Amino acid sequence: METLVVGALEQQGLSLTPEAALAFLVQQAHSLPSDRRVLIGIAGGPGVGKSMLATGLVAALNATAPVAAYVPMDGFHMRHAKLEALGTVADKGMPHTFEAEAFVQFLTRLKTASIDIAGPGYSRAIEDLVQDAFIIKAETRLIITEGNYLLLGESPWGKIVSLLDLAVFIDVPRQMVQNRLLKRHAAHGLFTEARNRAHVERVDLANYDLVRRSRGRAGIAIDLLTDA
Repeated sequence: METLVVGALEQQGLSLTPEAALAFLVQQAHSLPSDRRVLIGIAGGPGVGKSMLATGLVAALNATAPVAAYVPMDGFHMRHAKLEALGTVADKGMPHTFEAEAFVQFLTRLKTASIDIAGPGYSRAIEDLVQDAFIIKAETRLIITEGNYLLLGESPWGKIVSLLDLAVFIDVPRQMVQNRLLKRHAAHGLFTEARNRAHVERVDLANYDLVRRSRGRAGIAIDLLTDA
């Protein structure tokens, strides 16, 4: 473990297995205020394991009582039809292909909501949005959100970090990300191998490099120790 100082932020740096990272984040979540709704953000590049860790955290926190819920950033992709109209389909996944302001507003609303709120999801099977994919119950105390761009400094993304009660950055090596993403795209079978490889090289790895530069805005940074 190491403690880094990035600007005015003291950052806890860790190298953990995915299992140890999950256990650590469960402990961190239990240490947060219990008298109000809190928001935990898990950031990192594409393919580093954010969604697996976030959903695992929700499951662990809900093991004894339903106190936590999962909110993915991916539900705020621009609709595919809108990307086609803008001529930016090939950029899908880059920051400008998200409804970032709508995501910020949604998280802001969740922080103080006293009613049930439905939110959108994203289906990789159809490469498009699914409306009302989940419902955050009024009594939910812990919101776990994850996404590539939670810690970017550029507007409007830069507004998110101030909404987070705990900001976590996770990472794995770049080559591992490339291998994972090629397998992920191939598994869905929507595009050719050549298209998938080109997309990973031009979009996903560029996003990985961009997102990695936002690591210093997290309170906790975890390098995941894994072979695959």
